[in-house]
Amino acid sequence: MILFGFIEIILSQIPDFNKLWWLSIVAAVMSLSYSTIGLGLALGKTTETGHSYGSATGVSIEDVGAAQKVWLVFQSLGDVAFAYAFSMILIEIQDTVKSPPPENRTMKKATLLGICTTTTFYMLCGCLGYAAFGNDAPGNLLTGFGFYNPYWLIDFANICIVVHLIGAYQVFTQPIYAFTENLVKTHCPKSQFVNKEHMITVPKFGSYSINLFRLLWRTTFVVFTTLVAMLLPFFNDILGILGATAFWPLTVYFPIEMYIAQKKIARWTKKWIMLETLSVICLLVSIAALVGSIEGVINDLKVYRPFKTEY
Repeated sequence: MILFGFIEIILSQIPDFNKLWWLSIVAAVMSLSYSTIGLGLALGKTTETGHSYGSATGVSIEDVGAAQKVWLVFQSLGDVAFAYAFSMILIEIQDTVKSPPPENRTMKKATLLGICTTTTFYMLCGCLGYAAFGNDAPGNLLTGFGFYNPYWLIDFANICIVVHLIGAYQVFTQPIYAFTENLVKTHCPKSQFVNKEHMITVPKFGSYSINLFRLLWRTTFVVFTTLVAMLLPFFNDILGILGATAFWPLTVYFPIEMYIAQKKIARWTKKWIMLETLSVICLLVSIAALVGSIEGVINDLKVYRPFKTEY
């Protein structure tokens, strides 16, 4: 995690979101690679002689208790919600799209293709992963020690995960960097520390622009998030909290309200009622997922040791 944070400190000094297109492509290729490896390993596991495929209802209530079963279901909803967290950066992505054709037309095609592709992989990983391990399926298929052989392939898949996360971190944090820096520049227009760019020449690599405020702020942010990640190694629970928190307002509520305003849909019409009902249902699902994930973190804290990952 420290090495990961060090790499992110370096990459975070890239000042412009538009210059990260190559990193996004690398991350997408890595995601496709480790997902395919995971599917292949899971499919191979299901073909083993005498293999048990779990049950239709999942973990037995007798094993974990009715309350815990409900919490686990709610937590899983948060994990699913996190899988579609791209809406948080959708506007920033659209802002980097060249036109013509119009950005909204390009984004519609890209979003449809992205959702269809990721949903296909998510469903296959979920179904084949459960078919491979049944009720003992790990929270993370490749890093939860569900597979042991072949070692080299699993190691390669985990390297792909790390590279993917390096790219994903930048894609998600660059808008935060830009928002904060623009806000500070607005309030401190005459500050040399905030606004002045310093040109640094690196032999054989060219010249780069360094801003002292950008360097300090982005480095501090990465150090803080790395420290939090090291202190709270609760993978699925944290994903559930993040997914549940961001899913409804950014993926459901704002898009629906913007659509209603743009199309001038009158209140209490059939279409308005259907859209608002969808929004309310997703809100309830998000609340349930948030509660379940928080309960999961509380349980994890009972055996929690700082800077220690439990498997």
